[in-house]
Amino acid sequence: MERHTAREIERAGGGPAVDRITLDYEGRFLRRRSLTTASGASLLVDLAETVSLNQGDAFLTTGGARIAIDAAAEPLIEVTAPPTELVRLAWHIGNRHMPAQIEPARLLIQANHVMADMLARLGATTRAVREPFTPEGGAYGSGRAQGHHHGGATDDPRGSHAADDDRHGHGRHVHDHPHDH
Repeated sequence: MERHTAREIERAGGGPAVDRITLDYEGRFLRRRSLTTASGASLLVDLAETVSLNQGDAFLTTGGARIAIDAAAEPLIEVTAPPTELVRLAWHIGNRHMPAQIEPARLLIQANHVMADMLARLGATTRAVREPFTPEGGAYGSGRAQGHHHGGATDDPRGSHAADDDRHGHGRHVHDHPHDH
């Protein structure tokens, strides 16, 4: 079995790849992990820092090979509504710190029955789909909202709200609430 080590990434638009690897949204947030490519080769990813990878990015191996990254299809919720309502629904999703893929006629979020119920009560049409998930990057980070930090590890895949401190501010108000949203 072929073995590779990658210590660098190349953002979308590079040259031809010798192999591919398919990762879901959570799997594309990593620093160090052992993976298996589409051809069955072993790949040790050992990056200097945690990064958020996108469809079309690639791992650059120490031997000079390029291994392309594909976004895996995963369970999602498609959210549709008239355009003016879709903007309002996007605000509610963002207010709950949920990653969202924003498209002209729909939003995609990770499968979550609580969010689906809330969005339906707000007037959205929701349906389960299985597609690659490539949500918007955060305002402060490149790919994930790493800059919105309330303590704890920012490389936690559950986001900055995985910390124990639930007291924080949003805009001009401060509130306490558990962060299971």
